Amino acid sequence: MHRYEFKIDPITRIEGHLGIEVLAEKNQVIEAKTSGTLFRGLELILKNRDPRDGPRLSQRICGVCPASHAKASSLALDKAVGVSEKIPKNAKIIRALILGANFLQSHILHFYHLAILDYVDISKVVGKIAPFSPSYKGDYRLPPKLNQDLSQHYLKALEVRREAHKMLAIFGGKMPHNIGIIAGGVTEKPTEEKITNFLWRLNNIKEFIENIYLPDILVLAKYYNDYFRLGRGYQRFLAYGGLNLGEEMLFERGVLEKDKLLGLCLEEITENLKYAWYEEENNSLFNSQTKPSLDKKQAYSFIKSPRYQGKPFQVGPLARILINYRKGKPKTKKLVDELLAELNLELKDFSSILGRHLARALEAKLVVEAMAEAVLKLNPDEPVASSYTIPEEAQAEGLTEAPRGSLGHWIVIKEKKIKNYQVITPTAWNASPKDEKENPGPMEKALIGLKIKDKENPFEVVRLVRSFDPCLACAVHLITPKGKKIGEFRVA
Repeated sequence: MHRYEFKIDPITRIEGHLGIEVLAEKNQVIEAKTSGTLFRGLELILKNRDPRDGPRLSQRICGVCPASHAKASSLALDKAVGVSEKIPKNAKIIRALILGANFLQSHILHFYHLAILDYVDISKVVGKIAPFSPSYKGDYRLPPKLNQDLSQHYLKALEVRREAHKMLAIFGGKMPHNIGIIAGGVTEKPTEEKITNFLWRLNNIKEFIENIYLPDILVLAKYYNDYFRLGRGYQRFLAYGGLNLGEEMLFERGVLEKDKLLGLCLEEITENLKYAWYEEENNSLFNSQTKPSLDKKQAYSFIKSPRYQGKPFQVGPLARILINYRKGKPKTKKLVDELLAELNLELKDFSSILGRHLARALEAKLVVEAMAEAVLKLNPDEPVASSYTIPEEAQAEGLTEAPRGSLGHWIVIKEKKIKNYQVITPTAWNASPKDEKENPGPMEKALIGLKIKDKENPFEVVRLVRSFDPCLACAVHLITPKGKKIGEFRVA
């Protein structure tokens, strides 16, 4: 019986620090561990601060998708201060436009700058220079002309992402870490000039998505068709719902388990800490604490293990597309059915390595089309915020969808200060370690059964990991090396 194990640490071309440890038998993965290797600390930094600091500081969790944290934190504050039902229509749309712009740049970033180099040998176009060389060996399948085209799109995508950042800044003030989303609404009023500027940039991005991004995905689907059968993992999907760009949410809330669509009960969301470097507890999310415990012998990650009804669930574009589809959302269903027919695939094939990329591209099209309709509904003569006062005591959660999946913020206020703050990020769901029932996290589960052609060049493993678009900056944020002073700063 031929067994071997290897560790890839860190996995490159993702956001943050992730280690993957794999045990294989006869060139097939039989066990996998995903390790977040930095300590999460922002929840502790937020304690005892003014609750209004939440949307500002929590964005520092991640520079790729900070708008998601601003939105989740503000939703929690809206509820805590009692203005959830008083948010002006303009504010709802502008919040969604800011978040939507972040979605677009993040999806384009992931495909072209973090993942496509797994399938395209760009060194054949630009030469053997860093960071494009050294590269994987032996599984680049595109003909030279297509390889060149997709390599050039890598560079074009940099320009498009910049346009998405500029578009976000029109209503958000800046990117990263916008100052536009606040409790009660937003800070920027719409004007005809801002609406026109936003729409012009959005149309350019829409053209890129429809004429370059989606066709490039179809190219990979043709030449890497076998990757629609790899990396299925759990058939459990979860979405909080989000992106209120009009009369209804673009993404539906729900739980999908083995093709059965269920409602979402927030009280069923828990965090398990058996294999995470934290002191174990059985508190609700409002009372949950972040207490590092570096001496836990069985622990192997600084990522906690979110669970729903005690089970691991996958979140992200794939989950949102499947839940929308099962709920019969017309635009989602039409897009999915057309692509399935064109590629000669079944719906189950979406749950795969290449299916996750396909779902992300489809989602980009849905988002950009919804944004184009929503921005025209802004009214310069209407308000953008509602006033409020900070209560002596309150607690609330803010749930939204981030580019990588479902994001939740839980806040407890006492004496008008933050008593406790907890965040469950999308990557915490997907890259979580095992739980007390020994159930592996979704990414770990998807790795099990994966065949590896060459243990010295395990490109299948990194292709699978990157299909989840993991963001370890979100899952773990802060470290202070023992015995080393890394500087001092003061926040006024």
